[in-house]
Amino acid sequence: MLATDFIKANPDIVRKAMAAKNVDLDLDHFLALEEEVRGAKTRIDELRAERNAISAKFKDAAPEEKAELGRRSKEAGNKASELEQAVADKQAELKAMMLQMPGIPWEGAPVGPDESYNTVIRTEGEKPEFDFEPRDHVELMEMNGWADLSRIVQVSGSRTYCLKGRLALLEQKLMAWALETIMGNGFDPITVPAIAREDAFIRQGQFPGHREETYELEKDEMFLAGTAEVALTGLHSGEILEADQLPVLYAGYSPCFRREAGSAGRDVRGLLRVHQFVKVEQYVICEADEAVSAEWHAKLLAAAESLLQAMEIPYQVIETSTGDMGLGKFRMNDIESWVPSLGKYRETHSCSTLHDWQARRANLRYRGEDGKPVFAHTLNNTALASPRILVPFLENHQTAEGKVKLPPAIHAIMGGDEYL
Repeated sequence: MLATDFIKANPDIVRKAMAAKNVDLDLDHFLALEEEVRGAKTRIDELRAERNAISAKFKDAAPEEKAELGRRSKEAGNKASELEQAVADKQAELKAMMLQMPGIPWEGAPVGPDESYNTVIRTEGEKPEFDFEPRDHVELMEMNGWADLSRIVQVSGSRTYCLKGRLALLEQKLMAWALETIMGNGFDPITVPAIAREDAFIRQGQFPGHREETYELEKDEMFLAGTAEVALTGLHSGEILEADQLPVLYAGYSPCFRREAGSAGRDVRGLLRVHQFVKVEQYVICEADEAVSAEWHAKLLAAAESLLQAMEIPYQVIETSTGDMGLGKFRMNDIESWVPSLGKYRETHSCSTLHDWQARRANLRYRGEDGKPVFAHTLNNTALASPRILVPFLENHQTAEGKVKLPPAIHAIMGGDEYL
């Protein structure tokens, strides 16, 4: 969410951001509506002040004056109430439009309507060269008894998975390893629920735009979150932190749920695009300084890359386009890992800077040097998410016999074993 004063002072910048992020919003109507609501509020305050001033005269008024004073006081109060009722719908419309206002994107972001405008800024690691016909992750799991994909469909439907044996153990070990690694960077490990109220999704920024992607528990008036970011943003919503509490660094672990609405026809085989997964999410609340945000963005990205490097998975870093980065993002870098069976890189990580766009929605502030409350900056980044990370991990480290050779960094977490 943008500050109203900023929108009014910089309409051309906001229009440019709307065009870059494919936001269909009538800014002229918004500005006219804001002026109308502001004028109505001013008039309501004047009427209330008039009523109070009249009421203050009542006790000292002569008996013959009290009837007239009472009439005038009631009239002012009635006018204020009528005006409040008339402006209520306009305030609701104004608030709804505010929630659709895009964050101003980084000037270095590629401008384009979708992911086809994303650009590769770095490629790391060597793609494996196999002297045999490589298997995909589904075949590797089936031949080693590491999954039961066909049976679980009978229980939970498509796009669900059931890991077994050593692969089930590896998934849990990798999540713990990622959590401990991020903790070593100064982040506080925290587990959060996947269930949250609607207002938590609004504060985080997923609603109203991505409601169709979210599982709803109608009877409980709750939703299932697709990221720990929903709960982590809500933790300090409405608070005013002290400057010495910043930065707040969380390594959030949670189950995640996504409907994956609209992905029909895209590659959803095996562990790709499943409805439920687990994730370690890096989350930062820092001071409202662009240079500080940029520094944290680089640190978050480097932390995710270090995990991929330790797992010896080739990857590329993407500069995400304005149309693909999402409504509130200032800058977004995706990391795509190499999947041999597909012959291409697929997204496994995402690193985002939101400046104060998210904090304004969540009313998340801290006291500046002058003691006045300031909206903070927030950032988030995937440290590791499973099972999506298992796809490139299994395929890149497979052997001709269908085994999976573990990189040295993973030996220790799997009891020193060389193979999965």
